[in-house]
Formats: sequence, C-alpha cells, structure tokens
Amino acid sequence: MTDHALSFRRSFPADRGAPAVARHAIREFLRGADPVALSDVLLAVSEVVTNCVVHGYRDAPAGDVELEAQREGDRLVLSVSDDGRGMAPRIDSPGLGLGLPLVSQVAERVDISVPAGGGTLVSMRFSLA
Repeated sequence: MTDHALSFRRSFPADRGAPAVARHAIREFLRGADPVALSDVLLAVSEVVTNCVVHGYRDAPAGDVELEAQREGDRLVLSVSDDGRGMAPRIDSPGLGLGLPLVSQVAERVDISVPAGGGTLVSMRFSLA
C-alpha cells in the first residue's frame, strides 16, 4: 500500500448482517495491513456497528449505518454513524455492555458524539504499524 491518503465511504442497512458487511468492507479497504492491527480494527468495527443495529434503531424504523475511513500511511481514522435514537442507558440490553470499553482498548482514540441531525457518531483512530 502506498503512503498517500486513501478514503472509503459506504452506507448499508442497519440489520443483522451489517456487522459482517462492515468487516468485509474494511478488510478489503485495509488489504495488506498488519494482521494484528487489522484484527483490532475489525473487532472495533464489529462492536460499534452491532451497537448501531441493536441500540440505535430500537423502537424505531430501521435505518442505515454509515462507515467512513481515511488512511494516511500507518494511521487510520474510522467513523461509524447512524441516524437512530442516540445513546441512552438500556436496562434490558441484550449484551454485557463491554463493547465500547473493548473498542477503547484496541483503538488509540475513541470519540462519541451526537451529529446535528441526531443519531450517534463514533470516531476511532488506529495505528496500523
């Protein structure tokens, strides 16, 4: 892979297949990356996209997940967003609540925000070296 900036953007339905679609897209985008770094990125993508599917559109019509990545040399900035209901505590959560803490362990930086139009935006930065 060359050292110039590369970018990627894809939107897909927030359904049960979304995490696999996202992992496949990022795996293709990062073809040739260090396998350990790639594994961390794929884990983070899976966790965040799963959150979009399970929590973002709870009690609302299903929408889309948007995946955006920019690579510059050995740095990757990855964003996952949805137009769902945003982050809120969920007592009846089907998971253990470990997804975002796990993401924060494998990424160099994680920022969570609410876009002007609503939903949730999770931006992550990784070293691919």
